[in-house]
Amino acid sequence: MAEEYPYAFHIALDGNGLNGLEGRAGVCVFRYDPLSERYAYKIEYYDGVAGGHAVCVSPDNGIGFLGNTGQQLMFYDARTLDEACRMSALRFEVPDSTIKSSTHAVWLDRCTGITAIGDSFWQFDLNRLSDTERIGAHGVKLPHAIKQTASGRYLVYGGMDHPRRGEACEVGVFDLENRTSRQIPLPTTCWHVATHPSEDKFYAISFRVVAQEGRDWHEWAMAYFKEYVYEIDAATGTVLRHWTCAADTPAHINSDVCVSDRELIFCNGGSGTIVLLDLETFSSFRVIDERPDLGAQLKASRQALRQVADAFTRGSLIPSSKHFLGALRVSRGTLIDSVYACQLSADQTLLFTANRGLNTITVYDYPSAEVRLRVEMPELQEFADGLPEWADPRLGFHHATLLSPRAA
Repeated sequence: MAEEYPYAFHIALDGNGLNGLEGRAGVCVFRYDPLSERYAYKIEYYDGVAGGHAVCVSPDNGIGFLGNTGQQLMFYDARTLDEACRMSALRFEVPDSTIKSSTHAVWLDRCTGITAIGDSFWQFDLNRLSDTERIGAHGVKLPHAIKQTASGRYLVYGGMDHPRRGEACEVGVFDLENRTSRQIPLPTTCWHVATHPSEDKFYAISFRVVAQEGRDWHEWAMAYFKEYVYEIDAATGTVLRHWTCAADTPAHINSDVCVSDRELIFCNGGSGTIVLLDLETFSSFRVIDERPDLGAQLKASRQALRQVADAFTRGSLIPSSKHFLGALRVSRGTLIDSVYACQLSADQTLLFTANRGLNTITVYDYPSAEVRLRVEMPELQEFADGLPEWADPRLGFHHATLLSPRAA
């Protein structure tokens, strides 16, 4: 079946609920043929691992890495989604927080790659996972998204606010030749990064949250603050340019980030948008809006009820009322989350997104941003035994990767 579809959109799944860091762990692969408009999908959840977060597929398209917040090195067959192998990361290094885990990775070749475990970067080999090798300290409080620059020399990575050590306000660069790390201080925390396609520079997008009751960075709340994008030289750590937008610009709680020849593209699960920032000027931008209308919100009432219930488990109404109001302003009055997966095809003609709250996958023509296909995906009840019909049906879309034909 896979040969019939030139595009394969792999999406990490964390199940239903507000906090994907504590949910299930699975993968959805959505296959698509733009000539015939045919599509197919497969969904698989894996027992014994939690917090499915991000996927990346080996260069030969054979094996996928399912990053998660459960301290597991987890691999699956990219064609069938069958589990390939797994290894407890606790045998190598024990983290100081349960959300400090191997959420992202980069592949070096068809068998080897690098991920963060505890306070270090480790290189794994599928042929001998038990011999995973420490290559050096990453130097940040809590590493998150990892990318490799165009030359291959540098790893660049974002950092999360640490439950006990507080706000991050930093990104990192790891020199693979010298096996040394550099920490780059910034005014804001940035979880997610993307690399320039031909130069050793990268883009970091601010992820602004506030601690519940001023101290709890584990169960943070969305902040209604202005957002930033930084263009950074990996070799020197210099901020070359940066962009800021007003708090009322719907660019909050970003997830996937990708780069075209003309734009930096990032989706925003809090605000329900995809923002496309012009690379030439680094000032003008446009927005693809996936905010649901009233009918779609009513249809998603089960998601909204779970979202509200989970929010109250993270913060008390009276002392945290400002957090609830801030979250409503971020989401523009909606009670469900939104787009977490956003990937551009290699030939830059199609933009794939996955909307967590609405449980939909959309294919846009690029750069026109016209909807080409939108698919309502099945409910979680089909894959989770014993989950009642009235329960939150979200599959839990999170970070994604897109396998597509290379540009001519």
